Amino acid sequence: MVTANRSRTCTKAWTCAATFRPCVPDYLNTLTQIRFVWKPVVFLACLVPFALAIGDLFGITGSLGANPVEELQDRFGNWGLRFVMITLAVTPLRHMTGKVWLLRFRRMLGLFAFFYILMHFLNWFVLDQGMLWSAIIEDLLERPFITLGFTALLLLTAMAATSTTGIRRRMGKRWHKLHYSVYAVGILGVWHYWWQVKADVAEPLIYAAVLSVLLGYRVWKKKSAKSRR
Repeated sequence: MVTANRSRTCTKAWTCAATFRPCVPDYLNTLTQIRFVWKPVVFLACLVPFALAIGDLFGITGSLGANPVEELQDRFGNWGLRFVMITLAVTPLRHMTGKVWLLRFRRMLGLFAFFYILMHFLNWFVLDQGMLWSAIIEDLLERPFITLGFTALLLLTAMAATSTTGIRRRMGKRWHKLHYSVYAVGILGVWHYWWQVKADVAEPLIYAAVLSVLLGYRVWKKKSAKSRR
């Protein structure tokens, strides 16, 4: 009688059938883990800076210091810029590691960049300026770093509003052109921060260096692709 071969050379399909288990491709297992495990974990991790800021505001986890409005504004602005950098780092990491599933976190990270920068703006608009339109318009016209930051927020708002799969499908090539604005957002954000601090530019310099590496990698990758054609 001929018996089935149970050696390690058996195909995966044969093994699944022999053990009465559904044969699920590895990439589907990975996508399932990302959707139901890692995305919720990353989502909660991205909320930690916001939770700590609110906790400090109410004296639960710490303190916002002598000037809570300015401290809260700076925290949200810094985290917004960090999430912009993290979002820009996703594609280079995918190229270097070959892990295509990294791209599935990019939209979430980009939306958190928008969220923190929006909180940064609302803190300035409501708590700092008291929603006084005359003072707000004056700042926008006379303080260039605020103009830069507001421009970055407008670009992020447009990208956040068109981030769904349905809108992406309807926009076609225009969607890609719009979302390339994330590079401009990175530049405007660093520029905004640099002009804001005026004297102590150590931290903005770090962001500028990170952004230069991320954008430089994209330029190098594009030139390399052209040279291979």
